[in-house]
Amino acid sequence: MSAIWKTQEGGEAVRARYAQFLQHWPQPCEQLRVPTRQGETFVIASGRADGPAVVMLHGSGSNSVVWMRDAAVLGERFRIYAVDMIGEPGLSAEARPPLASGVYAEWLGEVLAGLGVERAALVGISLGGWLALEYATKHPQRVSALVLLCPGGVGRHRNVLLWAAPLLMLGPWGRRRFLRIVGLPEPKTDASPVERAFAEFNASIHKEFRVRRERLPRFADAALARLTMPVLAILGRRDAFIDSPGTRDRLAAHAPQADIRYLPDAGHFLMGHTADIDAFLRRELAP
Repeated sequence: MSAIWKTQEGGEAVRARYAQFLQHWPQPCEQLRVPTRQGETFVIASGRADGPAVVMLHGSGSNSVVWMRDAAVLGERFRIYAVDMIGEPGLSAEARPPLASGVYAEWLGEVLAGLGVERAALVGISLGGWLALEYATKHPQRVSALVLLCPGGVGRHRNVLLWAAPLLMLGPWGRRRFLRIVGLPEPKTDASPVERAFAEFNASIHKEFRVRRERLPRFADAALARLTMPVLAILGRRDAFIDSPGTRDRLAAHAPQADIRYLPDAGHFLMGHTADIDAFLRRELAP
């Protein structure tokens, strides 16, 4: 395995556990492997076969398991394609070209072509939001709608790793403090078996995976002005990773049609917005 994993055995264990989770995808699905110049890309296709295409892009240090609950709802009307980003702890190739290279938009275009998708709505969270913007600003005519959850590349990127590492070395107190700062809920003492399984899976990823350390490239004003499609942006004011006020202001200035939801008490890890996404896509993708 490549350098995205700290050990080969750890990487294999994470991928095997991921494959087990995918057996419980909430709808009948196809597990597809699409060839690209960056290597094979893993895609989960589910939902209504004749529905408008919706492509879902996860964040850094994650994979498509984060979309399982969303797919159950969105799949009632849409054809869902959950894509594992290359260089992340999913089942796609481990290639990790520089984010500023322009390769990622080309790669996503190859994936969509391999799926036979000419035009799609993109839903992205964090790094996945950056990827959605990277593609949409270069190929706006191929994007029917855009949903951004705490997207990178608009507001300033904050390098949390600079202060998180020493905090996490301070034992349970430091970990609790870190969770509060970044907006993650602390582990529940009464968590269900499913919640415990997801928490253990995420912990194994963080233990074995080497996260990206490069800064997310920021989009120029002219690039954001090319976002002519309907846009829904959900932002948390307490985001420790990304400058949410800056993201809000730049989207409002250069994509004035955007529906911006600015949540004063939310952080970076936005959860529970399936109904908002579904309502937006139903409205904008209605025939």
